[in-house]
Order: sequence, then structure tokens, then C-alpha cells
Amino acid sequence: MVRIVVVLVCALMAVPSAQESLADAARRKTLDLILDTYVRDGEVYYRALKADRAKLDGYLNLLGGAAVDKLPREERLAFWINAYNAAVMKTVIDHYPIHGRAADYPANSIRQIPGAFDKLAHRVGGRSVTLDQIEQTILTEFHDPRVYLALGRGAVGGGRLRSEAFTPQRVEAQLTEVANECPSRMQCVGVDRENGVVQASPIFSWREREFVAAYADKAPRAFNERSPIERAVLAFIRPKLLTIEKEFVDKNTFRVAFSTFDWSLNDLTGRGGR
Repeated sequence: MVRIVVVLVCALMAVPSAQESLADAARRKTLDLILDTYVRDGEVYYRALKADRAKLDGYLNLLGGAAVDKLPREERLAFWINAYNAAVMKTVIDHYPIHGRAADYPANSIRQIPGAFDKLAHRVGGRSVTLDQIEQTILTEFHDPRVYLALGRGAVGGGRLRSEAFTPQRVEAQLTEVANECPSRMQCVGVDRENGVVQASPIFSWREREFVAAYADKAPRAFNERSPIERAVLAFIRPKLLTIEKEFVDKNTFRVAFSTFDWSLNDLTGRGGR
């Protein structure tokens, strides 16, 4: 009898988690539809999304009361990456079209929206958070710097926004794809053999602590005299380089430079028939 009671209690305790997983899957299906409809190669049809924003608003409303803190790691990781990218899209369409005057950024930049990253709060996972808090406090807990290259940031220089949601079942494979495509995107890494420069996104330097912790000790010994962040960048990109690029890098006669982040809005409106 005692054994039966224990089994029943355990089963009841498992129900909320199962229900939450089903609810999260339903939310991701909505985001999948939004991304598949309005995102192409990392750029967004913001005008069309704003005109048909009900699904995005509904998705974000569902995130507000979601109980995620006790979910498995993969579910929490996918949840917070998706939440960040969706909140960025909402921030943009709330102010679209953007016509700013701050001289430090392009006129259409998300940076022209006052407090876009550090002041505008979003209700997610039962708490009120800014985009900066998601990136700098929540996502750091996963100790996986690949996530910072998966954040679109509403900018050309950000990670390439995917046309699909991150899912617990595929988040590892999806982040591997994010990492693998980095050397093929000039916004992420560029190998300039003619001028002897490896140019890397400033995202690497912004998240220096995380990249160094994850990759610096994996760099070949030939790079031991380089700074920790340079070793981290090289360890991260080297396995994914073309053969001719890898041969150039292995000579170790180049310099590493961090590019200027391109804050131009990743807007496809007017260039894709919408």
C-alpha cells in the first residue's frame, strides 16, 4: 500500500512539469510560425510584422507567466534565447519605422529607441527583465558563449536570426550550427589574408569572460603568446575555417582586430516584396 502511495505521489509531482513542457511546445509553435513567415536570412519584414503583430504579442504575453526555473537545462536555454529574440522584435515594431537623430548610430537603429536594451522591461518567466538583464544575468548561467551569437539584437551586426525557434530537443545542434556558420559571415569573422588580419565581431570582446573560459585553453600551442581573448577566438573559429584560411592562421603572423558593430536595423522591408 505504501509503495502504491509513493508511486502516485511521484506521478502527481511530475504532472506540472509535463504540462509546462506541453505549454512551452505550444508557445514555440507560435514563434516558429512568426519566424518562418517574417524572417529571411537573419533579416525581418518589420513592416509586415507590425501590421500582423497579434501572434507576437500573444506569444510574449504567454511568456510572462511561464514557470521555467525548474525545467531541464535545455528547455530553459531554448526558452530564454527565444524570449530575447522575440522581445527584440517587439521593441522594434513598437517604434517602427525608426527615425532617430543620435549621431552615434544609424537613423534606423534599434539603438535610437531610448532604453531599448537597458530600460525597457519585458515580463518573462514570472519576472520583469530588460534585454541586457537576459543577456548579462540569465544567459550567463548556462556557461555557453555560443548563445551570444544566436541573439539577433535587431541589428545587421548581431547573430543571424533564425527562421525557426530554438527547441530543447535541438538546441545543442542549433547552437552548433550557429557556431559553424560564424566564419562564413563577415559580421562574425573575416580572414583577410592579403592584409594579415583576422577580424572578429565585437561580440567576442563584449562577452570576453565567457569566451575565454570556454575556449582559450583549447587553442593550439602556437598561439600561447597571444592574449586570452585572441586564443579563445582562434580556438573557436579555427576548426570551421576553409583549408586555405586555416593554413594562413596556422602561420601565426596575423593580427586580430575587433570590428565596429553594425547597428543598422536588420530590416528586410522593401527588399523582399513586402
